[in-house]
Amino acid sequence: MTYRFIDTHCHFDFPPFTDYESASLEQAAAAGVEKIIVPAIEAARFSRVLSLAADHQPLYAALGLHPIVVERHSDQSLEQLEAFLAAKPEKLVAVGEIGLDLYRENPQFERQQYLLDAQLQLAKRYELPVILHSRRTHDKLALHLKRHNLPRTGVIHGFSGSLQQAERFVQLGYKIGVGGTISYPRANKTRDVMARLPLDALVLETDAPDMPLNGFQGQPNRPERIADVFTHLCSLRTEPPEAIAAALINNTRALFTAL
Repeated sequence: MTYRFIDTHCHFDFPPFTDYESASLEQAAAAGVEKIIVPAIEAARFSRVLSLAADHQPLYAALGLHPIVVERHSDQSLEQLEAFLAAKPEKLVAVGEIGLDLYRENPQFERQQYLLDAQLQLAKRYELPVILHSRRTHDKLALHLKRHNLPRTGVIHGFSGSLQQAERFVQLGYKIGVGGTISYPRANKTRDVMARLPLDALVLETDAPDMPLNGFQGQPNRPERIADVFTHLCSLRTEPPEAIAAALINNTRALFTAL
């Protein structure tokens, strides 16, 4: 049986999809992927992501300033973001990818937090959900989210924290993104979290071309592999696959209402 999926996080504006968009979308559709959200990472890519969404029926756009390239973001970048949000493009569904990251050397963390707060304020002003990056920053991110109290909340993408941290995000109204990490047998903590969270707290994602699944290391990740993420999730849950698939779609549409 082929289930229907929405990939809530795929960087379709990067290789290997560039110049092969139609073929890539056909492959994804054959695996049951009906819609894909493409989060931008910097202002220079906003127009590209919006054009992809306009040109391809399955694609939807999110616009944001990613913390991993914090040095590329200026106050002018924030002004550009607000201008695009104010224009309310038809297939713009979220502010993202935004967040916090303490993985790299010299993370410029104060600057990251300033940019995050500014973008959360924009999401609130324009009544959009957020797609959040968090690496080694779950507790700090939760404090920012609690303070801003967004009416539309969002998704914590690529989550790999503790059950307690996940439950805190869920209590704040946020969904947890389930990706290829759960395909690795050694990822016991993340697998346990995804097994134990309420089903209505979960959405699927690939983060393609990043985060390859177990068995595909060294290869670009692809949106059709969301079907494999789903299979791994089903192996961790007690609900029947039909119920899991339906809940994931419903959770996604409840969060990204423009889909």
